Amino acid sequence: MDFKLELVVVPVADVDVAKDFYVDKCGFNLDVDHRGGDDFRVVQMTPPGSACSITCLKPAPATPGSLQGLHLIVTDIEAARAVLTERGVPVGDYYHFGPTGQTDGLAPDRGDYETFLSFADPDGNGWVVQEVGYASANA
Repeated sequence: MDFKLELVVVPVADVDVAKDFYVDKCGFNLDVDHRGGDDFRVVQMTPPGSACSITCLKPAPATPGSLQGLHLIVTDIEAARAVLTERGVPVGDYYHFGPTGQTDGLAPDRGDYETFLSFADPDGNGWVVQEVGYASANA
């Protein structure tokens, strides 16, 4: 039996601000923007190429900014950083984990699951971009 993760709720203070960030800056696709009166709204968005979407709700089901560690997987982290930066997303520098722990810069061999960068949405929900498939795509 398959158990597919298809939706993650991201707690935000302002659904409009979150929608602008994820659609206009991060480039997510807008799937649903539904209002049920003044007190209910659901906005569903999907990262390009992803089978899993995120939803921002009014009212927020948890403390805005409390979600940490969502991972976006890319095959070229340098290209991903360039796209996010060009779109106005404040992304951190590359890092990897070496013998002494977290180390600045790209992983030396660019192996799967080795190079990362991070960013946060306007509420502080934390995202990690992780590189997988670079070596095989560039072999």
